[in-house]
Amino acid sequence: MTRVGVISDTHGRLADAAYAAMADSDYIIHAGDIGDPAILRELETLAPVYAVLGNNDFDEYGEAVGRIIRPTIEGVRFCVAHYPQDVRLGLGSRSALHAGMPIPHVRIHGHTHAPKLVTGVEARPSDLLLCPGSASRPRSGYQRSVAHLDIEDGVISRVWVETLLGDIVMEWGR
Repeated sequence: MTRVGVISDTHGRLADAAYAAMADSDYIIHAGDIGDPAILRELETLAPVYAVLGNNDFDEYGEAVGRIIRPTIEGVRFCVAHYPQDVRLGLGSRSALHAGMPIPHVRIHGHTHAPKLVTGVEARPSDLLLCPGSASRPRSGYQRSVAHLDIEDGVISRVWVETLLGDIVMEWGR
């Protein structure tokens, strides 16, 4: 089994609880508004990190961090951007995917500071759409949160969003 930790909107602060929540990850995805290159370096002490720029990030991260990334982890295709509209599937100018591109299994975004886990018909044509919420400044009555995905034999077996206190607030599993 491979575990992917998903974090977003750290805004220059990586709380000890957020770092601990990522500790059992084999890979980490940061969905933008990182706030400080030191955060990525700290997360990289735990696992390889894939990250995108948010609206509060600038070029200090170098070429390794762009606006949209499309990593494949253990056979699962991801599309990651900070803005929700950037992970839309369609012909729009801001859409991350265009005709002829492989459809991602998982679309991930940040920016809203509110966690979201969408599966089934509402996530189509992807298997799921995920926002981990904010690890630093939550909104809409939510607590600080992160997300995790478990991958087994090239298939997502479980996804959950948890608060930094360890409470699961959203979950999906096969």
